[in-house]
Amino acid sequence: MPPNPTVFDRALLRRRRLRARALGPETFLIDRVAADLAERLGAVLRQFDLAVDLGTPADAVRAALKDNAAIGTLIAASPLPDGDIVADEEALPFRDGALDLIVSALALQFVNDLPGALIQIRRALKPDGLFLAAILGGDTLTELRQAFAAAETEVEGGVSPHVAPFADVREMGALLQRAGFALPVTDVERLTVRYSSPFILMSELRRMGATNVLAERRRVPLLRTTLNRMTEIYAQRFADADGRIRATFEIIWLSGWAPHESQQKPLRPGSAQARLADALGTREIGTGEKPGNGS
Repeated sequence: MPPNPTVFDRALLRRRRLRARALGPETFLIDRVAADLAERLGAVLRQFDLAVDLGTPADAVRAALKDNAAIGTLIAASPLPDGDIVADEEALPFRDGALDLIVSALALQFVNDLPGALIQIRRALKPDGLFLAAILGGDTLTELRQAFAAAETEVEGGVSPHVAPFADVREMGALLQRAGFALPVTDVERLTVRYSSPFILMSELRRMGATNVLAERRRVPLLRTTLNRMTEIYAQRFADADGRIRATFEIIWLSGWAPHESQQKPLRPGSAQARLADALGTREIGTGEKPGNGS
């Protein structure tokens, strides 16, 4: 089997996140996601004795969950040297069946082998343990992506990648199933943020540690002509009447349970005790029979 392609430069990602902290982090997005995660977890009537916050930038999730009485011990596992455990999301250090809960916010979209990471997460959970995460989806920063592509095509006659190819929500449920999770659920939330200019947007992305970390990124400085043309195209296509531009952040929510015999299971085919036709008050049409035929 060929090795998984390297889409993201993980070492560069760590450096960019450290730079963001030095600049003074912009936390509005992670704070919003952490609050939503805490609300979703609060609806789960379970006790989680040992939980891990996996890869979440900063301490937003831990702060949001600090008053959750259902969580016993919450451990921060981060690739940066500021958590309880230094751990890469692509190589988890936990033994099989060790954890009751794994949560993660805006981290797993930068994993090169997401199916493999999900398998490791499922194995680290105890039977009937819960995984709950938020990742950036494919429509994130679509405006910036389109503006850069148009500007580079016009000015330089070609396109280089600037915005990561994030996951599609339609794929994530299948990935959870492939990883062995029971009762997988995915849903999506789109957040539109407005800025006075694309330069302000890019400055905030830098302070989020969310600038370009693609392995195939351009290695030479961006031409000022291209950058200026990008801002013009962005304003032409994605500005509101007051001149402020729009930026989309798509948040995909994932949840799944490590399998356990007590969990609800789908009925076997043919095990229904009543016919759909009887419930609807209609006549059942047999195989090969055309609608409207008598008898």
